[in-house]
Amino acid sequence: MKTKEADFIWFDGKIVKWEEALVPVTTHALHYGTGVFEGIRGYYANDNLFIFRLREHVERLFRSASLYSIKINHTVDEIIDGIVNIIRENKIKESCYIRPLVFVGNHGIDLNLTEASPTHVVIIVFPFARYFHGEGLNVCVSSWRRINDSATPPLAKASGNYLNSILATQECKRNGYDEAIMLDYLGNVSEAPGENIFVIRNNMINTPDLASSTLEGITRDTIIQISNKLGYKVVERPISRTELYLADEIFLTGTAAEITGVISVDKKNVSKGFEGNITKKIRETYTMIVSGEYEDAEFQRWLTKVW
Repeated sequence: MKTKEADFIWFDGKIVKWEEALVPVTTHALHYGTGVFEGIRGYYANDNLFIFRLREHVERLFRSASLYSIKINHTVDEIIDGIVNIIRENKIKESCYIRPLVFVGNHGIDLNLTEASPTHVVIIVFPFARYFHGEGLNVCVSSWRRINDSATPPLAKASGNYLNSILATQECKRNGYDEAIMLDYLGNVSEAPGENIFVIRNNMINTPDLASSTLEGITRDTIIQISNKLGYKVVERPISRTELYLADEIFLTGTAAEITGVISVDKKNVSKGFEGNITKKIRETYTMIVSGEYEDAEFQRWLTKVW
């Protein structure tokens, strides 16, 4: 966010004015990246705002924090209520992005974090529409490898992890691409800097398994369930780089990216160079679900109404 886009922020259980949500420059997270966060979407449709898979996102926030012994001084339900309340306080009645962030405060300069270390929680919300623009993405395989479990746990949605993603993004943008694809330390496909990846071959949907240094994406899980509902088999397995060039379809998934088709990899077209039929069907189904238009109780339970 480059500018103020909402009047209020939820800060340690209180709603404060945007300009009053301040932290000292000695904040540990500023120096060492000791924070965990979530990205959550709210979709405005039919005179209401639907937050998508709110509880699952907040529960993952707690799992990420636990990996680093970062204590969250609130319950899951308190964070959920805080998200709904800050949206209402800001009177947001359009599609929006929600960012809960837990970070270590004035711990000092040492690295021995414990559950006794001071922490803070903020919830920021702002209007948000599309992340990627255009009819499909031209991507490249990055020279930067994805972080792996022998160094930093990829399953944690930790602030510091995204320095790895920034390097890959900068590289792809310098070279004229829309997005990067990162390989794991073995050279298999892992994910994009901020998205999971799905590769379709012979009507089979494949996605890298968690051992391929992938984030356990909530949108990723959503797509697996949608695909099964539509009659497609999804296989979680190691995917070689070569399969990207042989794929019938490729798409990326994420809270911000939603479902976005990849139309070329390293300047080689994916099939005919436009969104494939399976990707389109999954994307359209996802859009109906998040806007409350899909008549299925199994998917309706993923929505939290604000108004």
